[in-house]
Amino acid sequence: MTTTAQAERPAVRENWPGAARGPRRRTGRIHRAGLPYLLLLPALLLELLVHLVPMVIGIVMSFKELTQFYIRDWGAAPWSALDNYKVSVDFDAPVGEALLHSFLVTIAFTVLSVGLCWLIGTAAAVFMQASFRGRGLLRALFLVPYALPVYAAVITWAFMFQHDNGLVNHVLHDQLGLTDKPSFWLIGDNSFIALLTVSVWKGWPFAFLIVMAGLQNIPGELYEAAALDGAGVWQQIRRITLPSLRPVNQVLVLVLFLWTFNDFNMPFVLFGRTAPEAADLISVHIYQASFVTWNFGTGSAMSVLLLLFLLLVTGGYLGLTSRGRRKAS
Repeated sequence: MTTTAQAERPAVRENWPGAARGPRRRTGRIHRAGLPYLLLLPALLLELLVHLVPMVIGIVMSFKELTQFYIRDWGAAPWSALDNYKVSVDFDAPVGEALLHSFLVTIAFTVLSVGLCWLIGTAAAVFMQASFRGRGLLRALFLVPYALPVYAAVITWAFMFQHDNGLVNHVLHDQLGLTDKPSFWLIGDNSFIALLTVSVWKGWPFAFLIVMAGLQNIPGELYEAAALDGAGVWQQIRRITLPSLRPVNQVLVLVLFLWTFNDFNMPFVLFGRTAPEAADLISVHIYQASFVTWNFGTGSAMSVLLLLFLLLVTGGYLGLTSRGRRKAS
């Protein structure tokens, strides 16, 4: 009897309800852990197809003498090694000199646009922190330039900058009398001012939105304590607001820099295929080098150089900001 009972015990234990839960639980944990990666797989594949594959193809094209004669079969274009890069960085030759001029124009445009967008957006966000009648409506109006489609907004500005019947000349010359004669805003040196105006008008609401969200995380007790200690408005902004917004501003400035430096739609819609020399941004310049002169090899080399520059700037900026955060902590 004892031997029979001991022989039957394993069979009874195997039939217990909790006997098989261990492997099933482990399998369930594996499925749950792998589910997020499975859901991300379509997005990763699309990212590979949309961004990484064209990037690799562009790098390969930069090492080829790819002109209009090889459009049908660009793989048959002869290899040029580093010749396209040498032509692009030869600043004594016409191609390199034009690229350097476009690069300097883009640097000046980006610095001014990002600085003005941040300054106006921060000032508006700080101003909107106070409670007053109509604040919600004013916030909505501030976001209209950012919400408008870029093509509709830029086309509207292009009509406003017209020489004969544009609203800008009508206000500045006809009504206010600030100019001796109507100005040409879409050609000549004034084209840089027109481009900068449209960029700031379009970009500062984004800075306003980000800074306003960052201000919500600053405790109001800090301002109350500072006011009790006799700190004025400017001292509160300098000692409380700006230091508290440092992490937000670090990300905001980087995003604005990348967006502005790479912007192609706005100058292309505003000026067309050929931008004026004063507003020759590097994105439009690379487009002209590739699709106007049909020298896709040189245009691809310029694009790779631009990518390397942006990677270098981004890495240096992130390194400096992370070092600053470590020192502050």
